[in-house]
Amino acid sequence: MKFFIDSANIPMIEKFVDMGIVDGVTTNPSLLAKEGANHPIDHLKKILKLVPGPVSIEVVATGYENMLEEARQIAKMGTNAVVKLPMTKDGMHALHTLSQEGIKVNVTLVFSATQALIAAKAGATYVSPFIGRLDDAGMDGMDLIRDVVQIFRNYSIKTEVLVASVRHPIHVIDAAKLGADIATLPPDVLDKMFMHPLTDIGIKKFLDDWKGVEAKYGDIFKPPK
Repeated sequence: MKFFIDSANIPMIEKFVDMGIVDGVTTNPSLLAKEGANHPIDHLKKILKLVPGPVSIEVVATGYENMLEEARQIAKMGTNAVVKLPMTKDGMHALHTLSQEGIKVNVTLVFSATQALIAAKAGATYVSPFIGRLDDAGMDGMDLIRDVVQIFRNYSIKTEVLVASVRHPIHVIDAAKLGADIATLPPDVLDKMFMHPLTDIGIKKFLDDWKGVEAKYGDIFKPPK
């Protein structure tokens, strides 16, 4: 499974990119609005240069023609730029046109298998089912991932399933077990994936046991003077 980071915060993105565990980035207008320090276009260009993989950038237009205009500008921002379009009729119309132009598109705000299938047929590179929001509405978001993955496998559909609205590490594990291609993770969820109390206990015990060795020999890894 590939990990994308769902953030527009450059220091946070850089932190995880330097670890070698981030394959791409997803942004949206809300995430960009939180940053606010630089002009949004300049900010996005910095992210595109920082990240070796795909960076999803969302249009804010709602009509077909305006979506196309914004999408084409996004595509010119970098070779790894991916246009994010909403799961609407105008969005799917724009997707079909853009896919014929060779522009990669991530269809966002997907909440049903029928929507995912329509987006794939229209030429989506990625579909983004929002599992956390389904959970919030009293449904099981993983049921949607299970259905979409199975349908795409049944017909050898190349569109990748990009799990979005991830709330905790269990979402990531469940999606991976179902065979989703990608999970896009908020930084706090990615941080939690490093953690386990037994790891902390083990490190503490090793360090406590080592204190006697250091008392006798000093820092054995420090070069002699």
